[in-house]
Amino acid sequence: MNDSAAPTREYDRFPRTAPDLRHRLGAALAAVLTAVALILAMSPQAGADSNGGGDVQVAQTLGDRELTVILRRVTGVPGPLHVDVFTHAGTPAGALNLAAVPTGVSSSASVASATGTVVDTAVVTLGGRPGTYSAVLDVTQAGPWELSLSDGQRTATIPFIVPKQTTSPAESASYLGFSGAGALILVTVLVAVRARRGWWTLVPGGGLVACLTVAVTGALLSSQLPLPPSQGGQVDATIDGVNDPYASVGQQTSDNSRPPATLLLSSSTDRAGEIAELQLNLSDAATGLPLDDVVVHDGALMHLLAIGPSGQLWHLHPVRTGPGEFEVPLLLPEAGHYAVSAELARRGGGVQQLRSATGIDAVSSSGARPTAGDAPARAGTSSRTVAGVEVRLSASPLVAGKATVLTARVGDTATLQPWLGMVGHLIVVGPLSPTAAVGAQTQKAQLWAHSHSMGAMPDSAHEASGTQETPHRGPHSSPTSSASSSELHSMSGLTSVNGDGIADETVAAYGPDVAFVYTFPAAGDYRVWIQAERDNTILTVPYLLHVTGTVKTP
Repeated sequence: MNDSAAPTREYDRFPRTAPDLRHRLGAALAAVLTAVALILAMSPQAGADSNGGGDVQVAQTLGDRELTVILRRVTGVPGPLHVDVFTHAGTPAGALNLAAVPTGVSSSASVASATGTVVDTAVVTLGGRPGTYSAVLDVTQAGPWELSLSDGQRTATIPFIVPKQTTSPAESASYLGFSGAGALILVTVLVAVRARRGWWTLVPGGGLVACLTVAVTGALLSSQLPLPPSQGGQVDATIDGVNDPYASVGQQTSDNSRPPATLLLSSSTDRAGEIAELQLNLSDAATGLPLDDVVVHDGALMHLLAIGPSGQLWHLHPVRTGPGEFEVPLLLPEAGHYAVSAELARRGGGVQQLRSATGIDAVSSSGARPTAGDAPARAGTSSRTVAGVEVRLSASPLVAGKATVLTARVGDTATLQPWLGMVGHLIVVGPLSPTAAVGAQTQKAQLWAHSHSMGAMPDSAHEASGTQETPHRGPHSSPTSSASSSELHSMSGLTSVNGDGIADETVAAYGPDVAFVYTFPAAGDYRVWIQAERDNTILTVPYLLHVTGTVKTP
């Protein structure tokens, strides 16, 4: 009787274990699926990109051509680099030779061997009409590159980064953990069904729990850990750094600040009536080494402002010819002093404005042609016509130390184009005498500033009778402005075209009002120039402003 009872107890024990195990496995699977769903819903995956921005737009003054070169974002390597060259009114026709060259260093000799070797070339034929002319070059690897443009006489080099999508170590651990958990779920179910002893399921089940722990921890950390410094943006780019930005990331104990740059200016001629080839040499103020960490700032590697004896303004963009070396041609139409200032941004050093200590003194020659310069108008007094476009400037009361809203109406339709990433630019110099030679006074002026538009004002908010007494209301000039909150939001910046960056010069949909906010620090007379682009033409409109208040002595 005892013998017959034993098998019955063994038989009864197994059926009781199987349903219990199935119940536990079902609960475990439900928990796993719930955890995966929560992680995917609540913890967005974070990825690193060696070039966090989108398209790269760089203005270039190449000889007598003012160009905007747009390097479209490279989405994979090897792959194509699409280059658009945008020309402005008055740009002569001709051909540009383009070449793509990898740069940078690498710990791998085979990878670094390609550095400095031309990978691909193309020719862009510019027509007589302003517009966009395109070319495609091949890039073969991620990392730092240079695009060279040559018109046959001058060669410009534009540094850029070919990015590579990378995953953080935490994200990689999350992927591996979820993959391992998925495989171990099947193994656990198979063992539970096949094994006669339930404890065998603890082996794959323990591995399943470990994988889920790693996966969940990695998923949570991947959305919380900061990205490594961007290659070419925050740190000097290397080939290895772009391919694996996490490999050499350690604790940063400084803000990567770099000292000011030193600017030396030289000119090929000082004779009026001739074209001076300006050479600009940049060096590090601490080491004296050539400066080769200039980054794109407001659509250019360098903004060069020159103001002539009679008040003519040049806003040029020198081309990079080598480490710390830039050049640009400048016509010297008349004898007198030309004040020169350069604005640039260093990687880790911020934006810097460098005034030339000497400027250029042009002497008289037979080729000089007298010029009356651009006679400035006073704000709110009358309209001006520049390149066939009527421009009117209105201003709120000009008082030293108080914010002033300057609003320029350029034409009468919303057809302004972004230039250098902005709808409008404002150059301010002063205080200075309204009758003295402008170039000489600018050289020693207390203030030399470059400001940007705060946004294009909607046409419905424009008041046709705006003067100094009744100014046009800009989006930030008054809380009672007729612009709605949605309009103000849309005016805060330029609209993205392809999700990668702001609208380029091919978009003509802004204005006609361009508003600036500026605070003049002292009373006196100021020369200002407003610049905007319309019909592919860059308009420069000079004005003379008188600021009231207490005159501050230096």
